[in-house]
Amino acid sequence: MVLALVKEIKMRKSESENEIVETIYFGGGTPSVLTSEEIDFLIAAVYENYSVSENPEITLEANPDDLSSERILELSKSKINRLSIGIQSFFEDDLRMMNRAHNSEEAQKCLQEATRYFDNISIDLIYGVPDSSQNGEQAQQMSNEKWKQNIEKALSFGIPHISSYALTVEPKTALKKLIDTGKIAEPNDEVAQEHFMILVDMLEANGFIHYELSNFGKENYFSKNNSAYWLGKKYIGIGPSAHSYDGVSRSWNIANNPLYIKSIDADKLPNEIEILSVSDRYNEYIMTGLRTIWGVSLDRIESEFGKTYLDYLMKQAQKYLNDDLLSIENAILKPTKKGKFLTDGIASDLFYLNLE
Repeated sequence: MVLALVKEIKMRKSESENEIVETIYFGGGTPSVLTSEEIDFLIAAVYENYSVSENPEITLEANPDDLSSERILELSKSKINRLSIGIQSFFEDDLRMMNRAHNSEEAQKCLQEATRYFDNISIDLIYGVPDSSQNGEQAQQMSNEKWKQNIEKALSFGIPHISSYALTVEPKTALKKLIDTGKIAEPNDEVAQEHFMILVDMLEANGFIHYELSNFGKENYFSKNNSAYWLGKKYIGIGPSAHSYDGVSRSWNIANNPLYIKSIDADKLPNEIEILSVSDRYNEYIMTGLRTIWGVSLDRIESEFGKTYLDYLMKQAQKYLNDDLLSIENAILKPTKKGKFLTDGIASDLFYLNLE
């Protein structure tokens, strides 16, 4: 697999001839199962085939159970300069309910060690979680107090970036079965909204900037990798299931590992390509722009997509402006604090679906 990844990196270098690579991101699955030598080998392949900026952000996703003291020390000696750690919760019952492989002690120990060697660390936290600590009785929703304790624990480690998401229940999972059998309460949107507002208030009070709907960073610690997605920059995804974007088209690799390797061995890129229509690009800009502090530029809508799109956007946005869920300042459309939790639903109502 690693050799196939390196070969794909080489095969696709022509796609980035005039670009500077600013971020390299080892994303999940669980890339932390790679050895340090394999990580170095892959990073070297990028440097050999692409122009890389002087100080790129190089992130590795990892789970606490993968990050022993020895492993963290190894990684600190590599070119990896940012860790994204899937903590999810500091409470044992939450982790069991979410079927996580790590426990609360491992979560805290890995952060204690990681902060010794890495300055740039992000963690994930999940809110809107049913409380499964009630001794066999049907669980209720996580209390606001318990959620505050989770946030306070995260803040105690001094990390500069937090990503936080509402719990979603996927079909055919253990969590879905527990909900269906009444052992755990179904996630509640009103509770999730309360948790979201608590999160925003507590993190902003501690110097975090809410720069994207689910992401909070201290000054100079925004994720450069994810910010590139939201700002519509080009990116190349390497490996099975990886997605790429060049400004006008989107492509994605086959998900099957053996078929991916077989295709790469045969010098064939195992991907499908979709050319994005004007409406697709408009909708994507609306979706990503509304989620960020940079908002949606009305001037860009008119210059890039035309007056028809601008008129449509203003017509669709009016009810949200009237309800104080959206605001316009300096020709930038953004959600208000009241509207932030509803951003994705609002964005879908601003999509232009039938223009072409």
